[in-house]
Amino acid sequence: MLAFVTTPPDGMPVYRVLTGPDDAAFCHRVSETLALGYRLHGGPSLTFDGERVIVAQAVVWGEQS
Repeated sequence: MLAFVTTPPDGMPVYRVLTGPDDAAFCHRVSETLALGYRLHGGPSLTFDGERVIVAQAVVWGEQS
């Protein structure tokens, strides 16, 4: 029987915003965060800093209500 963990691991906050260059490393960070039990909160935001695309993705802990 799987038990749902009600709080994020290692004292992480319930709400997080992941940011970084739009590259494979960022995609891996988001994937790892989802594997921990977070879920996406809205779509990603993108901007250009003059050299590269920067992305932000909000995530929240737990089941969707």
